[in-house]
Amino acid sequence: MASSTASVRETLFSLQDPAYQAFQSKLCPGVDNIIGVRMPALRPLARKLARESGLLYFQEGPEDYYEELLLKAMVLGYAKGSLADKLPHIAAFVPKITNWAVCDCFCGALKVTQEDPEAMLAFLRPYLSAPEEFSVRFAAVMLLEFYIDAAHISTTLSLLAAVTHPGYYAKMAVAWALSICYVKFPAETLPLLQEGQLDPFTHNKTIQKICESFRVAPQDKAMLRTLRRPLLSLKRK
Repeated sequence: MASSTASVRETLFSLQDPAYQAFQSKLCPGVDNIIGVRMPALRPLARKLARESGLLYFQEGPEDYYEELLLKAMVLGYAKGSLADKLPHIAAFVPKITNWAVCDCFCGALKVTQEDPEAMLAFLRPYLSAPEEFSVRFAAVMLLEFYIDAAHISTTLSLLAAVTHPGYYAKMAVAWALSICYVKFPAETLPLLQEGQLDPFTHNKTIQKICESFRVAPQDKAMLRTLRRPLLSLKRK
């Protein structure tokens, strides 16, 4: 694995795009280890590592750079193995998430969720009340990715509405997820906004994101804007 590690890092630096590095650094405040490799270049490398090394790369691969952590997130998703096989590795990875980009990439790669949605849902529930901001975001984005459907919409709305973490990135994930809930299931989601079940920041961000959607009618957007509430600003860390 040592020689493979050196080869992977060498490959990453060969794919470096300084302009993208500067762009991505602005999107991820506080992340100072970005090489600058675009996702379309990272994904094929992650698939190759998943084929050749599988979960061994996830366990032993380096994570000194932002892109190395992204690779591990994607390798876990792409590697062969059941949900039961992967859950311990998912649990081990969640504490390593310290920015929204790694979080959202990781969630998107976990298609193994579809193998047993109820088992994954049981695994996710504790994270929604975790003290760590990105643990909460992880669970909220997983709900967004895999649980906004007819079978789960009631549960998803209930779980999202119950999130109380004060962190900016946790709240933004909840608002993003709820906006997709509204786009897909407006009748089920609207009462949550009408009844003021969310904190003002998340409430208003949800409405903002709904109104940014091209799939919502202008008259519905106008109605939703009347539901906005006064709030204090919430700054990112």
